[in-house]
Amino acid sequence: MVSRVRTPNEGLARLLNQARWSRAQFARIINRLGAEAGLALHYDQSAVSHWVRGTTPQPPVRRLIVEAFSRKLHRTVTHAEAGLPLTPYDQPPPGVDTIEEIVDLGRADMDPSRRGVIAAASLFSAALTVPLFATSAQAAAPAPVTPGKQTVRIGAGQVTTVRTMIDKIADILDDLGGAHARPMAAAFLVNTVVPWLRAEATAAVKRDMLAAASDLVYLTGWMAMYERDHGTAQTYYTRALRLAGHAEDHVTYCRTLRGMSLQASNLGYGPLALKLADAAAEAAPKAGPRLQAFLTGQQAHATSMVGDQRRARSLLAATETALMKADNRRESIGGYDQSAYAFHVSHVLYEGKDLPGSIKALQQALRVQPSGERQGRVHFYGLLAQRQLEYGHLDAACQSWARFLDDYEHISSARGDEHFDTMRLRLKPFMNAQAVRKLSPRISEVATLKTHA
Repeated sequence: MVSRVRTPNEGLARLLNQARWSRAQFARIINRLGAEAGLALHYDQSAVSHWVRGTTPQPPVRRLIVEAFSRKLHRTVTHAEAGLPLTPYDQPPPGVDTIEEIVDLGRADMDPSRRGVIAAASLFSAALTVPLFATSAQAAAPAPVTPGKQTVRIGAGQVTTVRTMIDKIADILDDLGGAHARPMAAAFLVNTVVPWLRAEATAAVKRDMLAAASDLVYLTGWMAMYERDHGTAQTYYTRALRLAGHAEDHVTYCRTLRGMSLQASNLGYGPLALKLADAAAEAAPKAGPRLQAFLTGQQAHATSMVGDQRRARSLLAATETALMKADNRRESIGGYDQSAYAFHVSHVLYEGKDLPGSIKALQQALRVQPSGERQGRVHFYGLLAQRQLEYGHLDAACQSWARFLDDYEHISSARGDEHFDTMRLRLKPFMNAQAVRKLSPRISEVATLKTHA
């Protein structure tokens, strides 16, 4: 007979130390919480010792464990933190919800040293099943941490705070890059937004807070995507979909689907990108012209990836028409302007093998791009230089890469790092060319700055 060696539950032991509970105390607390939930439990110190040594308690008891620590430590404690991760063979215990999953994601983003662990366990899935809006909307709303004992109450002012923070974080993203903005977003999400989601509020305020939280989760996923942490980004996106469903917020749901389509297109999954873009457009409510352009522009890009140039151009025409009807309002989430439209035109032309037309459209996108969007310029100039070099215009490519370096120096972005690496690789065969020799000292200077940043 082979004995099974259990792995000690270090997470549970750590939480017991933080709570300053003995094992006997903890057993009594779990029994008391069980009584609150209608369960007759009779645990003692030996049971807790078994849990610390690696025995996994039953699903209802797991929920009581994280509930006990959440109350004691005055923060959301998740199953994963308590060393009680769910497996595919477990039925989720009552109360495990989207918010708890978001806490685990956010805490990893707050601590960059943990990101590699999360990313390794969360790979991008090209076969992901996306929850339908109706299904998400009908799902039960996330339960509060302490039912019946909640003392915090929120109102419209807290919702406004979340919306304001989203705008500020988006501005930091544009100006300094996702590597700076993403931990900030995660910290605000975990430390402020999650407690407010658990708080008491009117039904209208709860819906508004869920919708605002969905936008913040979507934005955090967007940053993870452009930091090339695609598995984590996809997880954020699916959680944003669920929150939007709970909030009955059709617009946020569709914007998130569109973000997932963009991610799929960035990774080269044309059919999946099109499926998601079409789903976003089909699920959209009667949208304003800017949101309509936001959705159809991505549809055009994805359609061109599968070779349907006729439909792609028709969608571009619809995008342009909608954009002409839009007002001049600047949106941090779901914003779409003439620069974004020209960028989509460039993608469609490039997929249609019109390289010079694609270059021209990219140049137009840069001409009309708002001045504050440094991260966007980094991407646009990096892509423009690559296409100019592909077209055989080395001098023009070096000029674009010089502009790229001017902005890249000031941001921290994995997408920018990728463009920088591509630039150096693509220029290697041309090291003796005058334009490259002129650019090389600047490349070395920026490389040194980034190394010591």
